[in-house]
Amino acid sequence: MNHQKSRRDFIKKSTLAAAGLGLAAGACNMNSEKKPASNSTPQERREQLYGLLCDLPPRDREISATVVSREQKNGHVLEKLLLDLNGEQLVPAWFALPENAKGPMPAILFSHSHGGKYQLGKDELIQGNSYMPETPYAEALTQMGYCVLSIDHWVFGERSGRRESEFFKEALWRGQCMWGMMVYDSLKAMDYLCQRPEVDASRIGAIGMSMGSTMSWWVAALDTRVKVCVDICCLTDFDALIEDGGLDRHGVYYYVPSLLKYFSTAEINALIAPRAHLAIAGSLDKLTPVPGLHKIDKALKKVYEEMGAAGKWKLNIYEIGHHETPEMRQDLLDYLKREL
Repeated sequence: MNHQKSRRDFIKKSTLAAAGLGLAAGACNMNSEKKPASNSTPQERREQLYGLLCDLPPRDREISATVVSREQKNGHVLEKLLLDLNGEQLVPAWFALPENAKGPMPAILFSHSHGGKYQLGKDELIQGNSYMPETPYAEALTQMGYCVLSIDHWVFGERSGRRESEFFKEALWRGQCMWGMMVYDSLKAMDYLCQRPEVDASRIGAIGMSMGSTMSWWVAALDTRVKVCVDICCLTDFDALIEDGGLDRHGVYYYVPSLLKYFSTAEINALIAPRAHLAIAGSLDKLTPVPGLHKIDKALKKVYEEMGAAGKWKLNIYEIGHHETPEMRQDLLDYLKREL
């Protein structure tokens, strides 16, 4: 896990770029106070958020892709890819596009869930999952005329083999955090998606369930190329989760050093505004305490209203646990059709 930038140098650079934020040169300084966002621009806040993700490769590093296979499948074309995103480990990916597609077309970055199914990873795109409707997203999205990319995240799919906790601990020792490494790969996957000749880079959506939900709203917050974000069953208010005694309900991958000193869940999601954002949640889902959902909804309604985009934020809560129902799926597809 060797990188060219040290944590201290990266944080210092981010701090200088985000003048006036009051961040110390080391973001892990536990004496730092949480600074208000009112005097900062959205871009300064994005830089601050990215700066909390510990040591990462250069954001502008070149990427490359190898097409391993290409086949016709269920009315769409499916490419197996190996992407060089981070310079450490090649990233297997699926890229699906409509059969006989003529670009440029809207595209989706699909982030897979966790669910303890380390072997599944990106295959969730083409196989679905036990807590999702029967039709896999590759089929549903390509039928609507979308291209879709999904990568294996660290310790998942073809990158599995090491225990999540073991990987997390070594990364921490080396000045990294697992979530930062995963977000970095997603942002570089966005770079790749925008380079595809079939893709209309002005019409990109980010979607996912559970861990993929969290990844989608983080990516949308950090990358303004995401036009539409739809997250399913993981819009978790951090403080509400603590109050509910629910920290162990999420895997260790989820936790970022010093995050709560500078950001709430609502403040991260506010960086998506005024772009379109649909959150779908279950009232019986223990990963997303309901008081926290209402807290986020209230905060984001205010943000979107102040930006003159009240209709672009929506929270739909179903009486269900950690599960995507057919009704929720249709909700998502209708939203994509309308906004993307």
